[in-house]
Amino acid sequence: MEDIPEENDQDLASRGSRLGASLLDSLIMMLFMIPVMFFTGGFDGISEGTQPSLSYNLAMGLLGLIVFVLINFKLLKDKGQTVGKRIVGIKIVDMAGNQATWGHNLTKRYAIFFIPGQVPLIGQIFSIVNVLFIFGKEKRCIHDYGAGTQVVKC
Repeated sequence: MEDIPEENDQDLASRGSRLGASLLDSLIMMLFMIPVMFFTGGFDGISEGTQPSLSYNLAMGLLGLIVFVLINFKLLKDKGQTVGKRIVGIKIVDMAGNQATWGHNLTKRYAIFFIPGQVPLIGQIFSIVNVLFIFGKEKRCIHDYGAGTQVVKC
């Protein structure tokens, strides 16, 4: 049986701190991805109102995942944090409060977070529902439930 701590055993990260960390991580990613999209023609169709092709979106999604891992792998592996989480003072742990491991928790967590978002239309709906779960009592998103993680204050 999984050891689930009482509500007071863990100092859960606030919704605001999770949002702040996510925004910081997104800004960092944008510093890398916007120039790539500019030079590969990702913005060319915007003025005409056309969407990039599915293959282009998938390639950018894969590149984004690679960039995310390159930026955050060591922090995630060693401390359960992304750069944004580190800045705001929160970290990812398993449900027993132990550091989340790359193989058991973090791979599932980020696969649930990134992969569905690449599916046209359905991915965007899933992404919105995923983050709206943060308003539940446990302050956990779908990717937290799927990976058996929670985010706590450091």
